[in-house]
Amino acid sequence: MDRLRRRLGVPDAVVVGLGAMLGAGVFVVFAPAAAAAGGTGLLVALALAGFVAYCNATSSARLAARYPESGGSYVYGRERLGPFAGFLAGWGFVVGKTASCAAMALTIGAYLWPGQARPVAVGAVLAVTAVNLRGVTRTVAATKVLVVVVLAVLALVAVTGLAAGEVRLDRLAEGGGTARGVLTAAGLLFFAFAGYARIATLGEEVRDPARTIPRAVPLALGVVLAVYLVLAVVAVGVLGPDRLAASVAPLADVVTVAGLPGLAWVVRAGATVAVTGVLLSLLAGVGRTLLAMARRRDVPGALAAVHQVHRVPHRAELTVAAVVVAVVALGDVRGAIGFSSCTVLVYYAITNAAAWTLGRDPTRRLPTRALAGAGLVGCLLLAVSLPTASVLAGFGVLALGALWYAVRPR
Repeated sequence: MDRLRRRLGVPDAVVVGLGAMLGAGVFVVFAPAAAAAGGTGLLVALALAGFVAYCNATSSARLAARYPESGGSYVYGRERLGPFAGFLAGWGFVVGKTASCAAMALTIGAYLWPGQARPVAVGAVLAVTAVNLRGVTRTVAATKVLVVVVLAVLALVAVTGLAAGEVRLDRLAEGGGTARGVLTAAGLLFFAFAGYARIATLGEEVRDPARTIPRAVPLALGVVLAVYLVLAVVAVGVLGPDRLAASVAPLADVVTVAGLPGLAWVVRAGATVAVTGVLLSLLAGVGRTLLAMARRRDVPGALAAVHQVHRVPHRAELTVAAVVVAVVALGDVRGAIGFSSCTVLVYYAITNAAAWTLGRDPTRRLPTRALAGAGLVGCLLLAVSLPTASVLAGFGVLALGALWYAVRPR
């Protein structure tokens, strides 16, 4: 069997994790989260979302070491909990990440050309799909460039807000949310952490994966959480919870309100670059999960086709792109974030349930089984605490998937 070369160390794995997480979420998700939780509640919700993400990433890393193959929790669920659990995880990932792609495309439109957000979003999906169909993928080197661009833009937002003296910490106490509001915000903010499991899938490409992956996961999550906390304080301090909740491009608005509207276009351009890079990677990932499911006839087998020249799952990728375009044309970014968070949280609940069956890992000091249990409970709690429309839509689509599983051709 062909193997990938083990070339990546801890810094490389951390960069991959940062590149996967620092994307659409940070540029848009603070607004709906602030609407749900207010100022202080937003910070609490961020910490809660980060903890659940850490539990999920720990479980993903353990399972990836045991089952080093493509498919993620679709494979883990099948192997540890049975075929139906695997199908539900795969289905939840595909529909949730498809909604994520729509949210990312709409974020590109909101930052690049607010007055024409939908047409721009559709154009972004078509352009990225065309690139993916040619078999072009993002390398670690390209990811490093992407991370530098994103961190530079986020630093610009933070420094501008702080240097202008517009950050009023008393605004953090405004709009105090309820406990339910904090849980809702945490579920929405979970969207901004999506991508951390990418580190867990590097088992075949990192040096000494048993040591490298457990170190890289908390480092990447810690950096991201620190960045998000700083930006949350600046965004709430400059805009206030109410204005932040109403914003469609929060970080650009921070720069504008801080008195430097000329820099808003730098933020908008940086957001476009960052989100486009993540959209490129995510569309490819969803297509390949759909390919894995089609090979097992969990979705129509015709989607298992691989292009003879470019060696990509072209039918699966075109199907995903068509659905994303439909969601972009009919939905909105906040609805897409809520729906995506709901189904992806169910996906990670299955991940934690699968990791729970592994028992305690005697080679690690962490209480791995306890973390899996906490992640399972946390994912389900955050999923049902999301806005009612998101919960109904998410579990409704999961139920449709379960119905298909029951009647599909064997």
